[in-house]
Amino acid sequence: MSLQVTVANATNLPNLEKFGKIDPQTTIVFQGSAKKTEVIKDELNPVWNQKLEWNLNDKSLEPHDEVEVFVKDWERIGRNRLLGTARVPLKDLIKSKSHATHANVNLLDGNKRGTQAYLTLQLRYEPPKKAGMGDSGGDEVDTGAMDFDGGDEDGEEVDGGGGGSIGGGASGGMVISGGGSRRRKKSRLQRKELSTKPEDFQVRVKVWDARQLQGANIHPVAKVTVSNQTKMTRVKHSTNTPVWQEIFFYNFHMSPAELFDEVIMVQVFNSRKLRSDALIGSFNFDVGMVYEQEDHCFLNKWLLLTGTDEAQAGVKGYIKISICVLGAGDEAPAFKKSQGDADDIESNLLRPAGVQLRKGTFILRAYRAEDIPQMDPGYFEGVKKVLGVGEEQKELVDPYFVFQFAGKNVKSKTIYTSDHPEWNQELRLAIRFPSMCERMKFMIRDWDRLSSDDTVGTYTLDLSAISSPGEEDGFLPTFGPTFINFYGSTREFSDLPDEYEDLNLGKGEGVAYRGRALVALETKLGEYPEIPVEEIHNHDVLAVHKFQRRRKFLLYGAFAEATMISVTDGPVQFELSIGNYGNRLDTTVVPQASTTQPTNAVFDGCNFYFLPWGDNKPCVIVNSSWEDISFRLEPLNMLLKMVERLQSNLRKVQIDIRAAAPTAEVATKIIALLDFLIKDCSQPIPQIDPTSSKYKSNDLDMRRQEVREMELQRIKQDAIKLRENATDINEAVNEVEGFLQSLRRLAIEPQNSMPDIVIWLLSARKRVAYFRVPAYDVLYSPNPEATGKFCNKFRTVFLKQPGAKTDSALGAEKVPAMLRLKLWLGLEQHGEQFAAEHGEGLMAVFAETYENQINVLGNWTTKGVPRPKWSDTTGNIRLDKDSFDCPSGWRWEEEWFISPELSLTFDTDAGHKRFVEDAFECQQRYPAGEWKQAATPYTDVRGDAITPRDEILAPEGWEWEDDWQIDLNRGVDEDGFEYCVEFTLGGFTPVEKTYHLCRRRRWVRARSLTVDPKAMMKAEKRKAELAEGWEYAPLFTMKFHTKERRMDLVRRRRWHRKMIAMGAQASAVFNVDKKKQQSEEEGSVMTSPRIFLTYKAPHQYQLRAYIYQGRGLLAMDSDSFSDPYAYVCLMTRSQKTEVKKKTLCPSWDQSLIIDDLEIYGDPQRLAANPPDVVIEVFDWDAVGSPEFMGRAMVKPLVKLEGNDPRVPRLMWYPLKRGNEEAGEVLVSFELFLKENGDLPFMPPMEGKLFRVPSGIRPVMQRTAIEVLCWGVRNMKKYQLASVTSPSIEFECGGTILQSNKIKNTVKNPNFSDPILFFDVMLPKEELYTPPMNIIVRDHRAFGRKPIVGLSVLRTIQRFRTEPLKELDEGDPMPPESADGSVSGSGDHAIDMPEDKAEKGPLKGLKKQMEIITDEIDWWSKYYASIGETEKSGDYLDKGYDTVEVYDQPLEQIEQHGDFKDFCDTFELKRGKVKEDEESDVVGEFKGTFRVYALPGDPNATLPPRHLRFLPKSDPVECLIRVYVIKAVDLQPQDPSGLADPYIKLKLGKNEVKDQDNYKPNTLNPIFGRMFELKAMIPVHKDLKVTVMDYDRLSSDDIIGETVIDLENRLLTKSRATCGLPITYNTTGPNVWRDIQTPKQILEEYCKSKILRGPRFYGNNSLAIEGKMYNLADFEVNHIHNEYQGPPDQRLALYVLREQPLVKEHIETRPLFSPLLPNIEQGKLQLWIDIFPMQMGKPGPPFEITPRQPKKYVLRCIIWNTEDVVLEETSVLGEKMSDIYVKGWLMGQDEKQETDVHYRSLDGEGNFNWRFVFPFDYIPPEQTMVVKKKEHFWSMDETEERLPPTLVIQIWDNDQFSPDDFLGTLELNLNHMPKPAKSASKCKLSMLPDAQGNAPEMMSLFEAKRAKGFWPCANEETGARELAGKVEMEVEILSVEEAEEKPAGVARDDPNMNPHLDEPNRPATSFNWLTSPWKSLRFILWGRFKWYIIGFLIILFLALIFVLFFYTFPGALANKIVGV
Repeated sequence: MSLQVTVANATNLPNLEKFGKIDPQTTIVFQGSAKKTEVIKDELNPVWNQKLEWNLNDKSLEPHDEVEVFVKDWERIGRNRLLGTARVPLKDLIKSKSHATHANVNLLDGNKRGTQAYLTLQLRYEPPKKAGMGDSGGDEVDTGAMDFDGGDEDGEEVDGGGGGSIGGGASGGMVISGGGSRRRKKSRLQRKELSTKPEDFQVRVKVWDARQLQGANIHPVAKVTVSNQTKMTRVKHSTNTPVWQEIFFYNFHMSPAELFDEVIMVQVFNSRKLRSDALIGSFNFDVGMVYEQEDHCFLNKWLLLTGTDEAQAGVKGYIKISICVLGAGDEAPAFKKSQGDADDIESNLLRPAGVQLRKGTFILRAYRAEDIPQMDPGYFEGVKKVLGVGEEQKELVDPYFVFQFAGKNVKSKTIYTSDHPEWNQELRLAIRFPSMCERMKFMIRDWDRLSSDDTVGTYTLDLSAISSPGEEDGFLPTFGPTFINFYGSTREFSDLPDEYEDLNLGKGEGVAYRGRALVALETKLGEYPEIPVEEIHNHDVLAVHKFQRRRKFLLYGAFAEATMISVTDGPVQFELSIGNYGNRLDTTVVPQASTTQPTNAVFDGCNFYFLPWGDNKPCVIVNSSWEDISFRLEPLNMLLKMVERLQSNLRKVQIDIRAAAPTAEVATKIIALLDFLIKDCSQPIPQIDPTSSKYKSNDLDMRRQEVREMELQRIKQDAIKLRENATDINEAVNEVEGFLQSLRRLAIEPQNSMPDIVIWLLSARKRVAYFRVPAYDVLYSPNPEATGKFCNKFRTVFLKQPGAKTDSALGAEKVPAMLRLKLWLGLEQHGEQFAAEHGEGLMAVFAETYENQINVLGNWTTKGVPRPKWSDTTGNIRLDKDSFDCPSGWRWEEEWFISPELSLTFDTDAGHKRFVEDAFECQQRYPAGEWKQAATPYTDVRGDAITPRDEILAPEGWEWEDDWQIDLNRGVDEDGFEYCVEFTLGGFTPVEKTYHLCRRRRWVRARSLTVDPKAMMKAEKRKAELAEGWEYAPLFTMKFHTKERRMDLVRRRRWHRKMIAMGAQASAVFNVDKKKQQSEEEGSVMTSPRIFLTYKAPHQYQLRAYIYQGRGLLAMDSDSFSDPYAYVCLMTRSQKTEVKKKTLCPSWDQSLIIDDLEIYGDPQRLAANPPDVVIEVFDWDAVGSPEFMGRAMVKPLVKLEGNDPRVPRLMWYPLKRGNEEAGEVLVSFELFLKENGDLPFMPPMEGKLFRVPSGIRPVMQRTAIEVLCWGVRNMKKYQLASVTSPSIEFECGGTILQSNKIKNTVKNPNFSDPILFFDVMLPKEELYTPPMNIIVRDHRAFGRKPIVGLSVLRTIQRFRTEPLKELDEGDPMPPESADGSVSGSGDHAIDMPEDKAEKGPLKGLKKQMEIITDEIDWWSKYYASIGETEKSGDYLDKGYDTVEVYDQPLEQIEQHGDFKDFCDTFELKRGKVKEDEESDVVGEFKGTFRVYALPGDPNATLPPRHLRFLPKSDPVECLIRVYVIKAVDLQPQDPSGLADPYIKLKLGKNEVKDQDNYKPNTLNPIFGRMFELKAMIPVHKDLKVTVMDYDRLSSDDIIGETVIDLENRLLTKSRATCGLPITYNTTGPNVWRDIQTPKQILEEYCKSKILRGPRFYGNNSLAIEGKMYNLADFEVNHIHNEYQGPPDQRLALYVLREQPLVKEHIETRPLFSPLLPNIEQGKLQLWIDIFPMQMGKPGPPFEITPRQPKKYVLRCIIWNTEDVVLEETSVLGEKMSDIYVKGWLMGQDEKQETDVHYRSLDGEGNFNWRFVFPFDYIPPEQTMVVKKKEHFWSMDETEERLPPTLVIQIWDNDQFSPDDFLGTLELNLNHMPKPAKSASKCKLSMLPDAQGNAPEMMSLFEAKRAKGFWPCANEETGARELAGKVEMEVEILSVEEAEEKPAGVARDDPNMNPHLDEPNRPATSFNWLTSPWKSLRFILWGRFKWYIIGFLIILFLALIFVLFFYTFPGALANKIVGV
C-alpha cells in the first residue's frame, strides 16, 4: 500500500529574481518524510508531471492526515527561498471510492496570506487489503467520537502523574433521586491520592431485573463489563420486564490508582437482533465512584438506560443492580432484594445529575505544546551533520494530542519532527451529561512509522475540580485556556527500552518534566458533534496569545547539608530544575547555575556518607519564564494553611479524647479551634481582577472564586452556630471533620500551569534519585499568608529512586540521599527577598575553570592532554581563563585563585578508626605455560592498577596492626587464588581449569588510627588549603584524590574568580569568546558560574539523643526475634546504640552524645526550624549485612542556653518500612548550643554507655499484673515434631515469669495452674507502659526448650483496671468445690431431672407436630424476623417469637466484645517477617491480664485479686448443633458463572460432608440443614464450616470457609451456648430447647456476677439486688398462646433478656478462601447451640428443612379477542389480520398457541381454546419454582424462583414470512389487574405503571378464578400503545383439584370443566392456501359479484356474436345455393 502524489504543474508563481526568472522546485512532506521534484530552470509556470510515492508499511491513512506543499526557488549558493506553501487534507481521498482525487491548491506566502499562484496535484491512495474499500483507516476518532458506547475500551484509565497540584478527585455528577431539594447540592469528596501498589480487589455486581425496556417482543440479556472483564446474564425470552437475579464476580490484582479509574459498563441487549443493532441501552460509571460510597457499594439502585447517538432517543429503560467494590479486609454487604418503597424506581434512581440525561460535547482546544523531549533515535541526523547535508536540524519527535474520556478517545493531527507543535485543533467527544465518569485524560504521544506509538506524558483532570453541581453557583465543566504540565520518565533519550515507561502513562509519580500543552475545555449541551476534529479559526488562535504572556521568575536553592549519600564511588552533585530550565543534561537548554559542584562523599565515622561542603554551602539559581499565575496560587496557599491549622488543632483534640482528658479541657480546645476557624474563614482571599494587565484570568478562575467565597462563608456560619449550640464533643468533632473535608475540596487548583521543581542527584551524568516539590509550596508573595509554607525555609527531604515501590521515601530500605535545603521561587523583581533571609551567610558567585595536565615520563605537562588545557569539570568545554566575558550587570572583584575541592582532602579511610588496605596480586600464563607475574602486577578490586603492596606505606597518623596476609575468607583455593579466562571479562572461580589464563589473590593488611580523628581531619583541611590544589587520578574519567600516587597519570586543579552583581536582576551566565581561544569555530560557548553561601565559622552544638526503648519491631531472624540496634543521624554526624539480642521490644535506655556538631547559620532561626534527626533501626546478623527494620524522623528540642529549664519528653514515634509501620521507638532529643553558658551534666554512665537521665526517663510505680495463663491452641509443628509440652514465659519491664508446663496438649491444652502474678515497677504514665512479651517454649528430650511461638502486646493498657476493695462480710460468695476452686459457668452442680421430666419435651414435640399447621413453620419465623412478612403468613398475628438476625458474626456484636470477657486469644507467630507477606500464625495463646497499681509500701496489704472464681480447666464433652440456613452471594466456581455448593463441617477429627445434598447451579443456596457433633472442648474448639463446590469429574473446590471458636462461647459470661428466646414455651413452634430452665440460668447468672438473688415472691415477682421485677410489666399487650410455660419461668426469662446475654439469633458469617485470604467470598447464615453433656439432654432441635413447592395447574381459556391491530393489507386493499394467541408462564420453555383466526377484518378473533400450565409454587413465599437444565449437556437442573407471571401475546400469522408480533400482556398472578367486564371498558390504564401500580389489583391465588377482558400493549416505538384486547378466563387449581376436574389442552379430550365448543367464526375465516374454492366464494364473489355476472353476460353475448359471425356466411351460402 502506498500514497502517490503527482505534481503536475504550477501557475503564476511570483518572480523573486531581479535578473531573469526563478528556478522552481516543489517539496512534498508527508508524515515527516520529504520528497522533492526536479528543478525547472527559468520558469514562472513550470510543468513537472512527476510522481512522488510513500510506502505506508501496512498502515492505513487517517482522516486527519495531510500533505504539506512547499514551492521554493532553488539557489545554488545560499538557502532556497519560499514561493508558496499549502496543506492538502487527505480526508476526501480516504472517503473517495476510487481512492483518487485531483487538487488545484492556492499557494500561501510565508505569512499565510493568499497569492495568485496555484499548484495542481493528483493524489492516489492504495489502502491495505485488510481495510477493504471504504475503510476509514481504523482511527479511534471514527469509533470513539461519534459512538458513546463504542469507544476504545482498551484505553487505560489510570492515575495521572501530571496533575501538578491537582489531587485525585471525584465528580459531582451523581444524584440519587428522591432526596429533598437543597439550595446547593453537595459535591462528592475529593478523591485522595491513591496508592500505586498492586492489591487484591473484587467487584461484585448483582443484576436483579429490568423494567420498561424499549422494544417489542424482545429477548433481553444484560452484559456487565468491568475493566477488561465481561460477563453476561441468561437470555430472558419475550419480555420487557426480565428478572435475572444473577451475581457476577470480578477479581483484580491492580493498584487503586489504576482500578478506580476503570469504567463499569452496564448494557442491555436484545438477543434476537443482529449484534450491530442489538443494544437497547447502557449506563457507564467508574469503579472509584462505587468505592467512595458508604460501605463501598450501591444497593438496589435503578440505572437509567439511554441509547447511543440516536436523535431524541430518550430513556431506553431501567435496570436494577447492586454493586460493591471490596478491598483486603473490607466486609461485603448483603445483597438483599428491596421491598416496598425501596423498590420504587423514582426514589432509587441512579442517574447523572439533572432531570434528564442531555446530549453534549466536550470541546477540547489543543493549541500548542512545548519542551517535548526527544522520542526517536537520531541515526540519520548524525550522519547528515557529519556529511554537512540537510537544510536544518530536525527535532526527533512526531507529537500528536489524545483526549480520552469514559473509555473513548479522539486525537489530533500529527506534527512531524517538532518539539513545539502547533495543532490549533478542536477535539470533540460526544457525552451524555452530566456523566458518571469522573476523570478525563490528556496524553501527548509520539507517532512512529515502524513501531507502536510511544507516550510522551499523561495528565489527568478531575471533573469535580472544573465544574460545580450547585443550583445557584453551579457551572458546566470548563478549563483554560491554560498550560498543563506533563510528567513521566527522565527526558534523556536512550535507544534502549525505557525502564520507567509506565510513568509516562501516569502509573506512579512522574520523575521529570516532559513538556506542557496549551489547552482549553468547553462543554456544550444539545447535540453530538458532527465531526470529531476541526481546525481552530485564526482569530481564536490569536485570542489565546494573551494567556501566553511570560514573566521572569527566579528559583533559588541553598543546600545546607547532604548526608546518607548512597553513591560513594565517584563525585556527586545536585541539580535543581523547574520545567526544563536548569536541566544540565539537556544540550538544548541555556546553561545555568543549576547544579552544585561535584563532590565526593565522605564517611562520617559511623555509618553514613556525607558531602563535606564546610564553610561554602552551594547555592543554585535558575532563571525561567512562566505565566504569572500568582492570582491562582496565592489563594491556594492561604487555603492550604487553613487546612493545616485546622488539621493540627483537630489532631490535638483527638489526642485528648483518646487520652480521656477532662471534658472541660477538651471543650476548651474545641472552642479555640472554632475561633481559629472562624478567623481564618473571615480572612478575605485575594480577588481576581479580570481587567488586570499583569495576568489573564479565565472563566474557571472567576467561577472557583465565587464557589470558594460562598463555601467559606457557609463554613464560617456553621462554625459560629456550632460554637454556640454544641453540646456533645463527638458530634462537634464530626462537624469539624466535615469542615476540614470542605476546606480540602477548596484547596485544589486545577489550573496550576507552574511546573513542579525537581531536585536530582547526579553521578557521572547519570540520574540517581529525585524529589519533586510543588511550585506553590516555595512561591514567594508579599502577603505572608499567601507565601508557600516552605518558601525560604530549611527543610529535610529524602530523595527517592525513580519508580520506587514505596509511596514515602522515609520507609525506603535504602535512602539515596537526605538533604537539608531551602528553596525560594518568585518574580525577578522580588529576588532580593531571598538574599535578605540568609542570616549569617553571604552569597558569593565564582567563575570556574579547571587546569589539566598529564604525566609524561615523570614530568607534568599540558602537551598531549586528552582534554583542553583549561576546561569545565567534565572536560567537554574549553574554558581559558582569559576567554571569560563578564556577564552584563556583573564585575570582577578579584583575580583568579586556586580553590581546592574540600572533599578531596578526605581519603577512603576518612572517618574510620580502623581500616583494611587490600591489593590484588595478578598473574597470567600462556596456554600450557607456567604462571608468571602479569603486566599489571597489582590492581584494586575493579582491576585498576595500584602501587605494589610492599610499597604501600601507612598514612600519617596511622600504624599497621600486622603484616600483609592472604585473604582466604572468600571463594578461593588453598593458596588464595581465583581464576578466570581474562581479567577484563571477570567471572572468577576458585577451581583452576586448563583454559584459565589469569588468576589473582587478595592481600589485606589492617591499620588503625593513632590520633584524634577530628584533629586529623582539620589538619588535612589546613594542609589542603596550603597546597597547590592539584588532584590526581590514573585517568580523567576516574576518581580524583589529593595525594599523588605512583600510578597517577593525570592531574587537575580548580580555579575560581569572584564576581559582584551590580544589580538585583543580573543574569549569571557567561559568554566564552572562542576567538580568544584561537579556535577555528565561529560563535561562542555559554557556561554558568558556581554560587556559594559562605559562612565565617560554624556554631558548635551538642546533640543528646535519648533512646529509651522500642516495641512491636519486626522479626528479622528465623527464631522469631531480632537483634536490633539503632543509628541516630543529624546533619553530617551519626552514632549507634548497642545491640539488644533476641527481642522485639528492645530496652536500650541509652543516651547518644554527638559533640562538636558544626552547624552553620543563625541559632535563632535554627531554634525556630530545627533540623530533623533520623533514626534507623537495623537487625544485627553475625553473618551477612544488617537488615533494615525501619526509619523515623524527629524534631529535636533546641536549647540556646545551657540552663534552659525545658525538658524533652519521651514520645513514641512510628518506624516506617516500605509503606507499612514497623514498630515504634520511644525517644527524645536535645540540641544544645555550646557557646552560651555551661551545658547540663552529662547523663549517668553504666559501663561505657550513657543512660537516659532521671529527669527524662519515665517515673516508675509499683504495679501488679495478674496473668490468666489458660492454655495454648492449634500449635503447629516445629522442626517436624508436634508441640506437646509447652510452657510460657511472660516478660514485662525486665521481669520474667514462667508458667508450669502442660503435660500433653492432645489430652488437655490448658494449664493446671493458670494464675501468675507480677509485682513489677512500671512507668506511671500510660504512654510509657512497656510491652508484654509472650514466649512459648516446648519441653523436649535432652532438656531442649526451643521457642515455638511468640506474641508481643505493644501495650497492656487496655487491661488496666482499678484495684478491688475488700469484700463486705455480707457479700455473697460462690461456693467452693472440694479442691478449692470456685464453680462457675464451666462447672455446674445441677439436679438432673427425672425420667418423667425428660419425657415431657418429647410428648410436647409430638403434640407440637399435631398442632402446627402447614402454614406455620420455622421459615415463617425466619421471614417474619427479617421483615419479609409476605412470606410468613399470619405468624406475627398469632404472637409467636421472632429471632435476632445479625448481619455479622455473633462475637462481633458490640455488647459481646468478641467474647473476651473471660480470656483473650493472642496469635503466636514464628520466624522471620517476609516483605509484602504476613507472618505465619503458628498457634494461639488463651489468656488475659489485669493491671493495677499497688501500694508503694512493700509491707502494705495487697488488694484482692481480680482473676478468681475460675472454672476448672478440664475438657468438657459437649453436643454441638449447627443450623445452616443459607449462603448469600457465593463466589462462582464453574465456567457457567455458578456453583454447586454444599456444606462441610470439621471439628477436631470429626468431619461431616453433606455432599449428597448439594444445591446445583446457584450462588444463593438455601441449605436448611442441621448437624449434630460431639467434641471435647477445648481439645477441639475450632469449628470450621466450609462451603464446597461439588464437581463430578474433579476434586471439589473450596468456595469459602469460616472458623468459630466454641471455647470462647462456652466460657463467656454472655452465655453464648444457647440463645434466649423471647418467650418460654413448653410446646408449639418455639418449644424451649435449652438444657436448663430460665430459673436455673438466672440463679447461675447471679452467682457468676456476685449478685444477691434471685428471690421469688410467688410466681409473678422476683428481686435481684433489691430490684423488683413483675411479670405484668413484661407482658403488657402481650398475645398469649396455648404453648407458653409457667409464670415463674416466663418471668425469669424476661429478666434474663434484660441482661447482656446472648439472645436467640441467626448470625451471618463472612466466608474466606485460602487463595484470597482477605477477600470475602460470600456469607453464610447459621447459628450454633452448645450443650455440655454433663448437664443433661437438651430439648428437641428445630426443623429447618427448606420449604418444598406444591404443584399447581393454571388453566387459561382464550375465548375471544377484540380490537386487534390489523397489521396486513390484502391484495384487494382490505385491512386484515390472521390472529392467533400465544401464552406461557415466564421461566418455562413450553409455549402454547391457539389455532388461527384467519382474515379478521375488524380485529375480532374467536378461539375457545384452553391453555394448561402445570407449575410448582410455594404459597407462603408467593414464588414459582422452575427447574430445568440450562443446556442439553447439563447434568443438573437449575432452580429459579420467579414470580408466577402469565404472558399472553397476540400474533399475526404469515405463510411465507415470519409471523408479526402485535401485542403482549404480562400478568403476575399474585398481583394482577382485575379484568374488565366488557371490551369497551378494557383500556391501557388497567395495566401497572413503572412502579407496578394499577387502579385495581387482585391475586389469582386468592380469587382462584377470573374472567373478562385484558388489554395487550405494544412498546415498539417506545410508548405504550393498545394492540388488542383478550377475553379469557384464568383459573388456579391444585393437582388434586385438577385430577377431580380434568380438562384437556385446547379442545382435546377430556373437553370439560367447562366444555369448549368450536368457535363460531364468520365464514370468511379460512386459510386461502388450503381452501381455494372458499377463497373464490368469499374473497372474489362477495366483492366482485356484479362484475363477474356482467363479465359473464358480456362473455356470453360475445360468444353469441362470434358464433353468429362464424356461422352466418355458411348459412347464407347454403341459403343462396339452396342447400
